[in-house]
Amino acid sequence: MTQSLFGTDGVRGRVGQEPISPQTVMKLGWAAGCVFAQAGKGDKVLIGKDTRISGYLLESALEAGFSAAGVDVSLLGPMPTPGIAYLTRTARACAGVVVSASHNPFYDNGIKIFSPEGTKLDDRLVALIDKKMREPMVCVDSSALGRAERFTEAHGRYIEYCKGTFPGQLVLSGIKVVLDCANGAGYEVAPLVLAELGAELTVIANHPDGFNINQDCGSTHMQTLAAKVLESGANIGIALDGDGDRVLMIDEKGNRVDGDQLLYVLANHRHRQGRLSGGIAGTLMTNLGLERALEQLSIPFVRTKVGDRFVHEALIQNEWILGGESSGHIICLDKATTGDGVVAALEVLQVMLERNQPLSALVEDMEIYPQVMINVDVEGADARMLVEHPEVQSAVVAAENELGKSGRVVLRPSGTEPLVRVMIEGNDSVQVERLTGQIANQVSQAKSV
Repeated sequence: MTQSLFGTDGVRGRVGQEPISPQTVMKLGWAAGCVFAQAGKGDKVLIGKDTRISGYLLESALEAGFSAAGVDVSLLGPMPTPGIAYLTRTARACAGVVVSASHNPFYDNGIKIFSPEGTKLDDRLVALIDKKMREPMVCVDSSALGRAERFTEAHGRYIEYCKGTFPGQLVLSGIKVVLDCANGAGYEVAPLVLAELGAELTVIANHPDGFNINQDCGSTHMQTLAAKVLESGANIGIALDGDGDRVLMIDEKGNRVDGDQLLYVLANHRHRQGRLSGGIAGTLMTNLGLERALEQLSIPFVRTKVGDRFVHEALIQNEWILGGESSGHIICLDKATTGDGVVAALEVLQVMLERNQPLSALVEDMEIYPQVMINVDVEGADARMLVEHPEVQSAVVAAENELGKSGRVVLRPSGTEPLVRVMIEGNDSVQVERLTGQIANQVSQAKSV
């Protein structure tokens, strides 16, 4: 092993192929356990997962690895990623481990690790784990092996936490909500949170079978949710992703509302109330419309690399509290340490109640600039080299010259999948689509050479 196992969002890949093989995942548990023990972080980790069939396999492999390092394990079962982050912090664990591939299909899986503070691991700890992975795995003496137990209170504690982020003087009675759980990690806890706050609730995609996570449902496939909102006359549709750290919405008219628009709703409301505390952090993929709308409100805005980890770092650096991604990672640092789909949904519902306006009215002042993204499959090729290929770069420069100041080009390798992502936005949708296709074709040609 000569390069880091960790990508933009932990370790991820096809189950059964490296690095998501039982042996590598077991060794990852061992390596992480050794690092945490040596750092004096404690001797207990929490392991939670989403609903993929492979979760059983990888959960067991991690448990074995941590036990071999002498670290105790508390098993949470299916639990949203932000719930694992929250419980890691409040249960005083040395780390929280998430077995999930987020919005990916069931045949993928991954490992994310949270620090004792419920945040993504810093680069120093990641480097130490990578280094340990290059050493032979050595089991501690039988007398020092870690133990495993079930964390039976996990769901109840996370549900109460989510409800506690919602103002006590507000109730959701009279609000008709359609909730899409993506057949994922939030299928039990998310409906309970909304129902206990009084919402008139219709739930879909809440019957996971190990294979249907994110399948034609959730935040990546919102057609069914939109139809259900219109059919039922609901006030809002809420779509989680497979591990529950993202949320996108459908307004009462059946229109999709993405993460940039949700950020605008929250930023505008907090700004009006004088409790925004600084600016907003987005990413390279954040729509130009959000940046322009925030300018109109004199709210500072910064872009980071793609990934909620980088958004979080920018918020900490600037001492701000609100940021997120177009995909629906919404971070409210006054409520949570990471993106939380349920908490962010409650934040939006709070704005609707306090402003006494539907979601469509709350987003109407933000113009969405035409934006096209093409994911180019580069399986078997070096995505970074393709991005830097001279002919690809020439196509990027030509597009940027044609767009001038009216648009942007973002070309980057995916941090979680074997893809090169080509994104262009600008004033003219036809121009944007044409230029995006030209760059994507160049990437495909460069791969075939």
